[in-house]
Amino acid sequence: MSSAGLTPARRLLLIALATIVAAGLYIGHQMPSSGYLVQRRVTTVATLLLVAVAIGVATVLFHTVTANRILTPSIMGLDALYLALQTASVFFLGTIGPGKGVQFVVTLVAMVAFSLLLFHVLLVRLNRSVTMMVLVGVLLGGLFRGLSSFMQRLLDPDAFLVLSDRFFADFTGAPLELLAISAAIILVAVVWVWRQRRELDVVALGRDLAIGLGVDHRRASLRHLAVVALLVGTSTALVGPTMFFGLLVAHLAYRLVGSHLHAHTLPAVVLLGAVTLIGGQFLFERLMGFEGSLSMVVEFVGGITFIVLLLRSSAGRPA
Repeated sequence: MSSAGLTPARRLLLIALATIVAAGLYIGHQMPSSGYLVQRRVTTVATLLLVAVAIGVATVLFHTVTANRILTPSIMGLDALYLALQTASVFFLGTIGPGKGVQFVVTLVAMVAFSLLLFHVLLVRLNRSVTMMVLVGVLLGGLFRGLSSFMQRLLDPDAFLVLSDRFFADFTGAPLELLAISAAIILVAVVWVWRQRRELDVVALGRDLAIGLGVDHRRASLRHLAVVALLVGTSTALVGPTMFFGLLVAHLAYRLVGSHLHAHTLPAVVLLGAVTLIGGQFLFERLMGFEGSLSMVVEFVGGITFIVLLLRSSAGRPA
């Protein structure tokens, strides 16, 4: 049977097998005798899986609610807020600053609180559209970047060097305690999303059709946007910003799974995110001997994907 004739379930199975192979290669390649190194590899794989689940699911949810597949959740200013928080931490507290646990909690609470405040003010109190909410998020993101840039100009070179390490995601340095907390948050959120997958199929039809089919579109959008903020905030607080990664794997899922049902796209985006991150980490770390390169490469490819989608959309072709 050709790949074009495969059912979505069989395609998901093939992607799952590829994910297992990638994880096995990363952990088992030139198996070290040191238990610490084995634990480090397993921890890295667990971190990559959590990021794939959180960012992939959040991006598909965001596409469903906004009815726009060339956007990412980070466009609401979440990544800019993260960079502003990190810059302020170094600017006011120095290069040592608070521990990773405190940084995780502060970052997660700040990002979720900012998102919920944005949703409440624009979608509830002012009764604006989701499009207006996204535009305001873009403006606030610009404000956060301006504040970050101002503080960065006042930093000494050594402090800026420490800060620059936080501009890209680090998939290998997450403490086990934060991994456990993140896994619990992401698991609860994803289980809830999976139970709402049929409602998401209806929301994806658009506001008018969803209301006609008995779904409270505004209430559903608010709930799913809150979950998006929680997932993105958890992933960003754990490893750092991943602006275009979700866009990349979401469109891979849309293309490869051959179905628009969330029962297929949600598992597909998780598995493709996992195989992309784990396979990429294996390639750069184990085979090429690079360190810290994966996040930059993924964001570069994701940025190209965004530009291609934008050009296709401006040309009148579906993204």
